[in-house]
Amino acid sequence: VQLVESGGGLVQAGGSLRLSCRVSGLSFDDYATGWFRQAPGKEREGVSCFKSGSGGTQYADSVKGRFTISRDIAKSTVYLEMNSLKPEDTAVYYCAADFSCSYLHTVHATWGQGTQVTVSS
Repeated sequence: VQLVESGGGLVQAGGSLRLSCRVSGLSFDDYATGWFRQAPGKEREGVSCFKSGSGGTQYADSVKGRFTISRDIAKSTVYLEMNSLKPEDTAVYYCAADFSCSYLHTVHATWGQGTQVTVSS
């Protein structure tokens, strides 16, 4: 399983970014895929996820209404559209895969290399 993220960067508060995660070596039917983030000095936080099988989605309360997860199965790519960004969204964002959304942010999941998102005030 390999996950490769892209799309991070520096943006002003209120701005938008889209992250992409190219996935290889797994089936979306068998794995949950999504995003978590880690800010300096803070614990890892699950952001959004596609459940395995049903493909249903879930979001952290902190991003509901602002972030949207989507995917293009033909391209094996998962996206995270981030709007109305806030300084507290600043973190390294990781794409991850596991059997359950609940475990994406744990060391048992498979992670990408991470991409930095910085939101200036």
